[in-house]
Amino acid sequence: MLALIAGTGGLPAAILKGREAYVCAMVGFVPDVPVDITFRIEHLGSILAHLKGQGVTEVCFAGAVKRPRIDPSAIDAATRPLVPIIQAAIAAGDDGALRAVIGIFENAGFVVRAAHELARELLPVAGVPTKRKPDADMMAEAVLGDRVLVKLGEMDRGQACVISHGMLLVEEGPEGTDAMIAEVKAKGGILFKGPKPNQDRRADLPVIGVGTAQGVVAAGLDGIVIEAGGVMVLDLPEVLEILNGADKVLWVRPRTET
Repeated sequence: MLALIAGTGGLPAAILKGREAYVCAMVGFVPDVPVDITFRIEHLGSILAHLKGQGVTEVCFAGAVKRPRIDPSAIDAATRPLVPIIQAAIAAGDDGALRAVIGIFENAGFVVRAAHELARELLPVAGVPTKRKPDADMMAEAVLGDRVLVKLGEMDRGQACVISHGMLLVEEGPEGTDAMIAEVKAKGGILFKGPKPNQDRRADLPVIGVGTAQGVVAAGLDGIVIEAGGVMVLDLPEVLEILNGADKVLWVRPRTET
């Protein structure tokens, strides 16, 4: 049986299409899917035991969450042995935190499944599915975007940036990609998005969707470049309709060494 640890955004619903799962959500985060149980991070040890009692053998993390604050007085007995790991995870960078959480579930005997492993249709094939194709300027901007993401990954920061006319305009912050694009007003350029180098892809693989496409159009960018095999696309037909309607590009670009 699969347990889905659901955050916000459209990814949990996409994973649940045609699939049964026991849906869990951390207190303070309200997914757009029905939830079977909510839990506090201070009760993580108890939720692990509860999942085993439900017959859960596999776990998938899907959706956005922010790091919770721990209330030491609320930690239950089953979670107390995990406190050093949880504290180290919260103090670590994003990738380090995810690795620690995955490790907790694996050490408890669960198989951690990646979202894109369960819903392979969310990873578009390499190529350009839009009517408009990338030109030489966009190809050069993609090379720069790739380099920026490598640097961001080394610092365990964002997974996206905006490049315009050969310059870095903005890097993704904690608020996410769509919030970053909402601050951009440009004449040309690209949104470049991809996973961090060497990240554990079983959690936090980048996602774009309808809101991203709408934001790119509103920002005046020429299109979106994502790493093939490294970025999930929700509602791809609608994304393509928006981009084609505005004469924008979606380029699913194979990863290259930079």
